[in-house]
Amino acid sequence: RGGRWGDQDKQPMQIGGNNRNLQKARQMGLRGKWNKTRAAAQQGMRWSDRPPTRIREASIEVRPGWAVVEQINFSDLQKMSWQIPECKEVTSYGTVEPFDKLYDRITPKTEKPLQTSEPRPVWNATTSDDPVIQEIASRGDCPFNVFATDAIIAAIMAAPRSAFSWDVVVTRAGNRLYLDKRDGSPFDYVTANETAHEQGDEDKESINNLGNLSQEATRINRIFCQQARVTGGEQSAKFEHPEHPAAREYGPGQAPSPTGFKYRAWQMGDNVNMLVRTQVDAVTKGKQDEDLFTTIFALNETDPKVFNTIDWRQKLESQRGAVLATELKNNSYKLARWTLQSLLAGADLLKLGYVSRVHTRNAERHVVLGTQTYKPREFATQVNLNVPNAWAILKAVVDMCLTLDEGKYLLLKDPNKPLLRLYDVGETGLEDDEDDEDDHHRGGDGDDED
Repeated sequence: RGGRWGDQDKQPMQIGGNNRNLQKARQMGLRGKWNKTRAAAQQGMRWSDRPPTRIREASIEVRPGWAVVEQINFSDLQKMSWQIPECKEVTSYGTVEPFDKLYDRITPKTEKPLQTSEPRPVWNATTSDDPVIQEIASRGDCPFNVFATDAIIAAIMAAPRSAFSWDVVVTRAGNRLYLDKRDGSPFDYVTANETAHEQGDEDKESINNLGNLSQEATRINRIFCQQARVTGGEQSAKFEHPEHPAAREYGPGQAPSPTGFKYRAWQMGDNVNMLVRTQVDAVTKGKQDEDLFTTIFALNETDPKVFNTIDWRQKLESQRGAVLATELKNNSYKLARWTLQSLLAGADLLKLGYVSRVHTRNAERHVVLGTQTYKPREFATQVNLNVPNAWAILKAVVDMCLTLDEGKYLLLKDPNKPLLRLYDVGETGLEDDEDDEDDHHRGGDGDDED
């Protein structure tokens, strides 16, 4: 009393039962930090303790003889920026069927069953096995020195979002660079809950085990992409070469699912001229009756209670933004890759299906609850994807690989740390691993994420 107003700040705060602020907080049902500490101490842990982090396995076993050539931290990649280069279409193959507009009108109240029959085969050959890329690369006047597929390029561009391990086979042959996937590698499967807090059961027999969830998501994507198109429709769009690029590999009655393949090129600086196989899944008509090429993907709901997510049947119509925000949180890397693949293909639209289990304990039967249409560039903004940064990441990785001596290398995402490692594996360092992968996945249901 009689002192300056600032003197009251010098008085020690009382935490006893007579403190009015504390009494008010208790009346409102609030707890102070000291209560959190006391409650946690009774359980033998501090309030700031976290459950132990799950240790993930690498996508391929790293052998003792492999030498680390380079290592890149994601924190360094996220600071980069590169002007989006102009694209040139080199050639195109295939025929795309029209998108079935019925799926644009589906709601949770008018759900449509997802087919259970075996889908048509999907062609997802790696870069070096692509007959079109082989033919272009064999030309004497071939101007390209980097060859890849859209799935591989998108994985590298979105690398800082990845949590699971993945790998790319890097081959230097003369002045050329080939980026390939291994058979049975993570590129053949769709991930599930990769960036979620709850990633699934440890029990490998559970339908909610991480591996089984990936198998389920892969199959759903294959079926939905084919089911949402009008087979044999008159409005199918034929590309420059209407035949499938690998038509000779399939016998009568074994033709792969109709898909459009665009071989597109980008010049990145003076030292990189890159040819990429991209793909689109369907076509639809615009307001001026023009062809709008579309990519098709599917998000899938498993068990909202187990994974603590929004129930799509209750919220998809009224709170679709909240549903997508939850998916972005739990599957950030997958959504970024799909967006980048659509941009690389020059797709006009991106169709995103919402597929859910009929019963949460049955992973075999599903229904389509809705479909959302986006323009890829706008969707990139919606999922907080920095496209100039994505191109800068790709440029940095490609530049690093172009400095390598001739030989075979492996670019590996560390399974438990936010970084990439480049290994020198020698000429035969991957052969046994590829044989093991073939044996492990033989008879499986693998499919590309494209």
